[in-house]
Order: sequence, then structure tokens, then C-alpha cells
Amino acid sequence: MTEHNIILLTDSYKVSHHLQYPPKTSYCYSYFESRGGKFKNVIFFGKDSGSDEEILSEHLGSVPFNEAGWRYILENHGGKLPVIIKAVPEGTTVPVKNVLFTVENTDPECYWLVGYLETILLQCWYPSTVASYSHEMKKVIHQALKATSGNFGELDFQLHDFGFRGTSSIESAGLGACAHLVNFKGTDTIAGLTTAKKYYSSKCAGFSVPASEHSTTTVWGPNNEREAFQNMLTVFDEGIVSVVSDSYDIYHACRTIWGEQLKEDIIKRGEKGGRLVVRPDSGDPATVVLQLLEIFEQKFGTKKNAMGFKVLPRFIRILQGDGINLESVAHIFEHLKQNGWSAENVVLGCGGSLLQKHNRDTQKFAFKCSFAVVDGKGIEVYKDPITDKVKKSKRGKMALVKNGDEKLDFETIQHAQTMNGDIEAKDVLVPVFQDGEILVDYTLDSIRERVRCTFDY
Repeated sequence: MTEHNIILLTDSYKVSHHLQYPPKTSYCYSYFESRGGKFKNVIFFGKDSGSDEEILSEHLGSVPFNEAGWRYILENHGGKLPVIIKAVPEGTTVPVKNVLFTVENTDPECYWLVGYLETILLQCWYPSTVASYSHEMKKVIHQALKATSGNFGELDFQLHDFGFRGTSSIESAGLGACAHLVNFKGTDTIAGLTTAKKYYSSKCAGFSVPASEHSTTTVWGPNNEREAFQNMLTVFDEGIVSVVSDSYDIYHACRTIWGEQLKEDIIKRGEKGGRLVVRPDSGDPATVVLQLLEIFEQKFGTKKNAMGFKVLPRFIRILQGDGINLESVAHIFEHLKQNGWSAENVVLGCGGSLLQKHNRDTQKFAFKCSFAVVDGKGIEVYKDPITDKVKKSKRGKMALVKNGDEKLDFETIQHAQTMNGDIEAKDVLVPVFQDGEILVDYTLDSIRERVRCTFDY
């Protein structure tokens, strides 16, 4: 990832803000939260000197660059930022409208820095939103398995990340894919592995399998589709192999080529522990998946699991990787359930919907100042616009506390600066950054465990 100068990692208007605070301001305190949005809960994830005066002066014209402020940080703090950030442990699932992290200055000369950092800190919205979206998908799959199988052994691999090519940059691919890996272990976005290794001490965060694409099938020609499929079984003669099969006629491919011409080869691979995953890539997902399951039932048979739902032999499964989003996943599994099929027959792949179709307003993330000290006096700071009460902000310093025994039973305590030490002792926000030093280094394994605890296996 590209290294950047922190001075330039802000919105243009913030360069002038050091001139806008009241005289004798010495302290600012801001907080980050999801004000609502698509999901009721969010998973917090994603913490982790030439002169720029000329650039900013030309860009903003008459606004003077705060050279004195930045030089003060350089000379008095060695260039390290004099702020403290307290945050909920990464991977914690928190209901919306609760504080997720707070920022405050540790040097009274640098009160302006808290607001200046909003732009870069608020970008936590992206990995937090992807982690939350992936988590919601996992909840749907988990519920489908709970209703039709009771077997959760492969849940961590039932939503595969296909999103690399659909992201806006390598950096966003790395952040988003790593956020998905908080919930699952299947990915084709290699950038997520490098991010997890660099920042979360993960040797190998996710896994994939040999798989075909349309070009490696269609290059054989329409009359040689069988030979293309046979080559996949021969070259990858053990383990899991995924073969896209809708280049021409998905029903012919499954009924005749897979179900008859290559049936014995598939079964023999299965005897050695291998598995063929057939991937349709067009048509209505729920309709096509059900039709292919019925074809494979005719060709390979099924058994009923302990809950009475049909399951194909372990050596063959279906991977639906087209048209997958939160709504279609629920529809697919409900359609299968209504027709007597277990959710364990199907693996899903998700691309742009997983990593790209989000913005900050998906969960209405915001970063707001809630407390300041001016001329030695503490002031609760807030906004309460008459035109949009959703944007009403919290007041005072804050703590996030458990409000009961339920896993997601959190409460944000406002006005914490006026309360006794009991609130501080109960606060689950922990210092993660202070005066240029990272204080907590979470591993991906520890984050996954926090997320896993939200599921009832």
C-alpha cells in the first residue's frame, strides 16, 4: 500500500478549521458511530517530510496553512500525533447508535488535530460495513443450515469472495477482502491475504481451489466441452475442483456430460476424497440451482439427512456465483427448503455486492465532536438539526458498557465526564493508539473468535 503524508489526508475545508475554534480552546473529544442503516448491528473492523504548505496554499488560496501547528508536533512530539484513540475491540458486534471509538488530544496545543483526523479515521466505515454485510450473509446461511441440516462443518467456506476485479483499487480490495475473512475462510481476493498477514498476524487467512473460467472452457470450442471438463478432472485429479458449466447449455452439461459421460470419473475422484463443484453463472439463481440439484439427484442419487432434507453425495456440489446478494441468498435457501433440499448442497460466491456496493450511508457512519474545553471550562458539544433528527449527535465524553448478559446488549453512556469511576471501569472501549504508538495488536484469529461467539452452533 502507498505511503501517504498525514497532512494531506484530510478534506480541504479542515485545513482552515484551526482558525475557527473559540479562543483558548485546549481540548476536543470526538466519537465514531453507526447512526443506523441497513443492518441493526455492525462489526467494528479496520484500525489499523517534504513541505506540503505549497500544495495547500495553492489549493485553498487565502487560507493560511497551519505550519505552526504541524511544526509544533514535529518539534515537541517527534512528528508523532498527540492523540489517544479508544475503541471497541475489533470483531465486536455492536448495535447501531452506539459509540465505536473516541479520539481526544493529549496536548492542549493540538486540540485542532482531533477534527483534522476525521477524514482518515472515518474511512473505517468501509471495512466495518463489509464485515457487517458478510456477517449478515453468514447469518442467513447459518439459519438455513440450522433449519435443513444441523451440520455447520463447512459454514466457513459457504460464501466465497469473488470481488477482487470489481473493487476500485488494490487497497480497497485488501481491506474489504480482509473484512470478509473475519467471517469466512474462502476467498479468491489475494489482496485480502496480504492485508491480513501484514496487519493481523495471519499466516494464511483464506483458501481457494483450482477453478475454471469461461475462456479456459470455450477455447476448446463448443463441440469439445466434454474434453474441457475431462481435462479439469484429469489435471486436478484430487481434492476440490470447480468448473463453470454454463458456457453453452448448463442443463446439457449437467445431465449429459457430468451426469453420464463423466459420471464414473466423478465417482472415482469422490472415492479418493475429491469433490466436483459445478458452477452455473447465469439465469435466475434460485431457479437454476434447484433445477441442477434435481438433475444431479437423478444421476447420482441423494440421501436424507437427520432433519429429513435431501443431500447429494459428498463428491458433488453446486457453486452459485452470479447474482448473489443478501436478498438473493435468503431467497435461494428458502426455495431449496420448500423443495426439500438441505442448504449444505450449495456454496455461494459473491463479487461486487460483497466488496463494492456500499457507501458510508449504508450504515450512516459519522464522526462528531461531543466535548471540548474552552478557557478551562468543559463544554458538551452537540448538533440537533430540526430538519433531520437522525443526525442529532451525542453529548459529552462517552463509555460503552455491557447492559446485561446478552451477547449484543451494549449501551452508550453519555456525559461520562460527570460520573464516578465505576463507569470507566465498565467501559469496553480500550486505548488502541496514543501519542504515535499502537497499543493493541489484534490477530485475525482473536477477531474471528469474537465474531464466532455471536453464532449459536
